[in-house]
Amino acid sequence: MNALWLGAVPGVLMVAWAVWRSATRRPWLVTRALVLVNAVLFAAAVSAAALLLTPSRAGAGTTAVAQAGTGDASWAALLGAAIAVAGSSIGAAIAVAYTGAAALAALSERPELFGRAMVVVGLAEGIAIYGLIVAIILIGKA
Repeated sequence: MNALWLGAVPGVLMVAWAVWRSATRRPWLVTRALVLVNAVLFAAAVSAAALLLTPSRAGAGTTAVAQAGTGDASWAALLGAAIAVAGSSIGAAIAVAYTGAAALAALSERPELFGRAMVVVGLAEGIAIYGLIVAIILIGKA
């Protein structure tokens, strides 16, 4: 395992240096490459999820009562928890991006609006907390 890390670290550093070097000269090329890498990783994640969620043929001779155990219900709860956290985090990130930019713009003109601006940004952060609470409830049911 240590040999894997010792071999991987120089490779990661070389790739990071190449991306940084290309970003300073051709930023559009780096953007296209990162979009391509993200698309490949997304396709790999979807295919891995499809493989993990399809029923296996190894237990074809088992009864329906044995298959309806806690394992079948727990993966759905954990998947729901993951979707709740991911969705709420993305929503909160988008909300904070817009409200944070607007708050900073308002604070640059009128500094006395700090309290009101932070309340609005805090409400946007509440979206992520709601998703976390839903995930905790779902994991508790699993």
